[in-house]
Amino acid sequence: MISGFRKAATAAVIGLAGATCAALIGLPAAGLIGSSIAVAVAATLGVAMAVPQRLRDVAFAIIGISLGAGVQADALSQVGSWSVSLLLLALSLVATLMGGATLLRRVFGMDVETAYLSSSPGTMSNAIAIALDGHGNVTTITILQVMRLLVLVAVVPPLATALDAQPAALRVVHPMGAVALVLLLALTLGAGTLAARWKVPAACLLIGMILSASAHVADLAHGPAPAWAIFAAFVVTGTAAGTRLTAITPRQLLGMAGAGTVLIGTTLGVSLAFASAAALLTGLPWGQIWIAYAPGGVEAMAAIGLALGYDPAFVAIHHFARIVILVIMVPILLQYGRRGSD
Repeated sequence: MISGFRKAATAAVIGLAGATCAALIGLPAAGLIGSSIAVAVAATLGVAMAVPQRLRDVAFAIIGISLGAGVQADALSQVGSWSVSLLLLALSLVATLMGGATLLRRVFGMDVETAYLSSSPGTMSNAIAIALDGHGNVTTITILQVMRLLVLVAVVPPLATALDAQPAALRVVHPMGAVALVLLLALTLGAGTLAARWKVPAACLLIGMILSASAHVADLAHGPAPAWAIFAAFVVTGTAAGTRLTAITPRQLLGMAGAGTVLIGTTLGVSLAFASAAALLTGLPWGQIWIAYAPGGVEAMAAIGLALGYDPAFVAIHHFARIVILVIMVPILLQYGRRGSD
């Protein structure tokens, strides 16, 4: 008990310190970037840290609720106009999975299952869970997934901000009332816990988006979570991402550096290419589309989109689609890959 509390307290202090420093120097998505980098560095130095599962669920729920808050009744009418973007998102996921897996197999000699699960662009928890069920090399998959997530959390916000010709304007919106927030949070945690038992990836974030969007469309709730709650959720999310390195040694990281570099470069290039095509075809802000396409963990990329002020309805619906597509696609590709290697 005391050891667990000490690990959690250490992670909280380091994560908050990193987030504060990032905010002071003006980094975009400072809470997420600062905490993840600070905790990741401490983890590689051997500092024992952990984030309680329930606390992570609360953070993911708050992010999901705030994303769902952008889905108003009139926003649903835009879904049809996003069909091109959603189609290109699906194609980008296929290209990312196939391209990354091919490189890992042919250049680094990995088996089919390890290559596909390492290349899955998002829903990292789902990929690792599948690996733990006896598919592929769990250590390799975890290392490559963590490397991809941490690098993208650090790279995506500054790059989106620097390259976007139509930067998002952070909108001032009155926060949700305390009663509505508490009710949504309680419902999200209850339903999210059940969904997680059924192996639904990013369960609390997904359920939070759905319940919040429904409440806002029905005019039962108004606005996102308070700014302080969103910042705290970002810090917890970044800290949780960083602590994944506590089970990985520096030697293991160095051993996978080459494969990780190739995989990250490939996935970044694919997402940039498809995001650029979608921006040209739809006229939507390039940065907004790339956040929806960026091959990072769903929780982290959703948090980045929220922090940068992009259309929350667009971000929410695209990340919902990403989860659904990957949950369906990855098992199919695993089965196909096994047959092809027999």
